[in-house]
Amino acid sequence: MAKTLFHSSEKSNFILNMTEEQFSKLASRGLAIAMMMAPLFTLVPEISYSTSDFSEGYISNYTFSAGGLVLGGVIAMIITIIGLMKKYISKWNIFPVCAMAAMVLWGVVSLVKGVDLSISFYGYPNRGEGLLAIIFYFCFFAAAASLKRETALKTIADGAVGVGVLNSAVSLIQIFTGELSHYKSSTLGEEIYAASGLSMSPLFLAMALSLALTAAFVGFITSESKARRIILFCSAVLISFVMMFTYSLIGICGFVLAVIIAVIAVFVLKAPKKRLVCLPASIAAAGAAIALVFGGVIGNINSYRLYDGKLLWWCDSYMRACASGSYDSSKVDIDDTLDVYSYLNSRTMDIIENNALVGTGPDQLAFALINTSAEIDPNMSIPDFMTSEVNRGTFDKVYNEYLYTAATRGVPSLIALILVIVSAVVLGIKSYRRRKTAEAFTISALTIAGVLIFFIGCSSITFAPVFWTAAGAACAGIVTDKEKKAQKKLAKKK
Repeated sequence: MAKTLFHSSEKSNFILNMTEEQFSKLASRGLAIAMMMAPLFTLVPEISYSTSDFSEGYISNYTFSAGGLVLGGVIAMIITIIGLMKKYISKWNIFPVCAMAAMVLWGVVSLVKGVDLSISFYGYPNRGEGLLAIIFYFCFFAAAASLKRETALKTIADGAVGVGVLNSAVSLIQIFTGELSHYKSSTLGEEIYAASGLSMSPLFLAMALSLALTAAFVGFITSESKARRIILFCSAVLISFVMMFTYSLIGICGFVLAVIIAVIAVFVLKAPKKRLVCLPASIAAAGAAIALVFGGVIGNINSYRLYDGKLLWWCDSYMRACASGSYDSSKVDIDDTLDVYSYLNSRTMDIIENNALVGTGPDQLAFALINTSAEIDPNMSIPDFMTSEVNRGTFDKVYNEYLYTAATRGVPSLIALILVIVSAVVLGIKSYRRRKTAEAFTISALTIAGVLIFFIGCSSITFAPVFWTAAGAACAGIVTDKEKKAQKKLAKKK
């Protein structure tokens, strides 16, 4: 007799009676859709953006983006609950799931100690990475860890590509027209038409596209479907072109990393070497993007260089998010990428030293840097205060997720994060060695790529769902056909 809850009918309890095949199919599709929610909802504030937004209604616009994360997170939460009910979280992956749960729980302690409880929970306006977001990231991770079929992993990888294509499509408008963007100019008078897609920052976009390009390369190299290969080839070329317009170190490093993984995939998976044709095509697309800049076609510049400092500090933190003061030119050379990152890392290390146990509170890094001795208007809003001249030189993001986690949520959270990602990488590699499938390789590659990117990037509500879904899928306890037959024989003997 089929299982039921509360003595209800079998039809009303189809969830409990789903097979592993049915659950994995629905869950993977649900997660693929959930990953796109935050970018899709960001369409609203980007379309409605205007100069008047800075004086009225600007901050509230980005509640749509946070709403997209909530919707996607709820989908992931439902899948997680079903997975737990059906006991799809097993001994195989219980450790990373518990480690991430510990990270969430320590986030509660950090929340209580934060400066502003509302920001600690919901996140800073225009950022949205408070404790609630971390809870949803846990749901993405646990839901993906519940998957039980190989085909579900392909859906997850395709979902990552879909996020990249969606962002890239919007980016083309930003690149060639400067519309729908907060990054038309890097400073007053210098128009670079940087791409941010629906990721709210060129650097966040570069992170998302790095995973998307990796998935597209490996998918093209290993797919047996001609139609799927064509789609992935076109996606890879498009994403490669757009990545160069993030004008960022992350974009360059992410592109190189994806190429390296693609080459490794050909040899490890013994795929036809002619499939490497996607690499010269993508390199040509990236080269064409740079050539357009040198040709004076984009904006009013005629040379290509990195704009990390101006983009992450002046354009994003200060102008768009209103989360920090502008940069202090006496302390950092904003045009020197290495100097910018070194300065941010050094100052963050000081913050960690003074707030090692619980951090500053989720999404409240800048609060540890503000000028507390300055006289301010008590009626001034938090964004107005954060961007005031007294807070020049403050910043709200450090582009190293490991430092950022320790600074905002304490060293215990960093330890939990390391335990999660190390176990995810280990289980991903073990899964590939056991199953020897293209899907297992792809998911492991995405996880490793995300772990490496976190050294030069930080979490955002558009990138994190993709990464945590891939990391969770790397931990999924998928059984091979050979193992299934062995289990059936053992069951018959009993």
